[in-house]
Amino acid sequence: MLHLRLITPAARTGEVTAVLEQCAGTTNLVVLPGAARLPEGDLIFCDVARESANEVIDRLEWLKEEGSIAVEQVDLALSRVADEAVEEAPGEPEDAVVWAELAQKMADDSRITWAYLVFLVIATMLAAVGVLQNSLILIVGAMVLGPEFGAIAAVCFGLLGRRWQLIAGSLRTLIIGFAIAIALTFACALAMRGLGWIGPHNLRVNEEVQFIVKPDRWSFIVALLAGVAGVLSITAGKSSALIGVFISVTTVPAAGFAAVALALGDWPEVAGSVSQLALNVAGMVIAGTGTLMVQRGFWPQVGRGSSVRPMREREAGG
Repeated sequence: MLHLRLITPAARTGEVTAVLEQCAGTTNLVVLPGAARLPEGDLIFCDVARESANEVIDRLEWLKEEGSIAVEQVDLALSRVADEAVEEAPGEPEDAVVWAELAQKMADDSRITWAYLVFLVIATMLAAVGVLQNSLILIVGAMVLGPEFGAIAAVCFGLLGRRWQLIAGSLRTLIIGFAIAIALTFACALAMRGLGWIGPHNLRVNEEVQFIVKPDRWSFIVALLAGVAGVLSITAGKSSALIGVFISVTTVPAAGFAAVALALGDWPEVAGSVSQLALNVAGMVIAGTGTLMVQRGFWPQVGRGSSVRPMREREAGG
């Protein structure tokens, strides 16, 4: 269930409550006349099944200008009427995509923040150390730590709705983030080379690490699968699945390998790792955008024209 907190002009409260009562999956409706102060108006609380959230938000979208809409996740709801509302709502909660929620998340993930840069730099440096030490554990750790998938998913969402500003911002976040991460890792690797800690022999990695610099059809297939799984994990709120996506693709390890190879002057390895990075990003963008297209094409049709009892009939047992 989702919990909605609405502020509505007093003159339009009846219109809002009528929408809420008509939508399947809405329950626990509370109206507090005149309770809101900023902005002024009536305060309305209700719970709505996740599957019905898009319909409710779309029909009350005008509140963004004249009032307020806030949505929260309900972790536990012990209520018979809430259970009935979920049952009557079309589809399954785990499959529902709340597009307004996703749009806000994608806008947040498209921005360059200090936290994003720090995590990406640390992940790239960890990957570089993993390459130098032939350590798969460090490389996997770097994959999990890398925060880049949020920006990749934002590109997918931008392509879905032709939101060019979002696409440009997300690509800028990816490019600047990886450029800074590679530059700082390159500087550290160059300093270690000057101290005699590392040399060209460190790039003679074992076969288990060579996948980072050898892009092939399997790399692209893995990127496609990861793109699908990544988008589904975000829209369904499956964070554990998203961690699996991070481990599947070699974006951050490729960036770390490129930085080390650049510091050691091994240009063929630089080309291979950069190609791997580009191939993974391209595969995830293609698959992620396709997944969102399928979800958008499916969910707006779910429940249209379905015969459900209005809230008052359900509560009255009619």
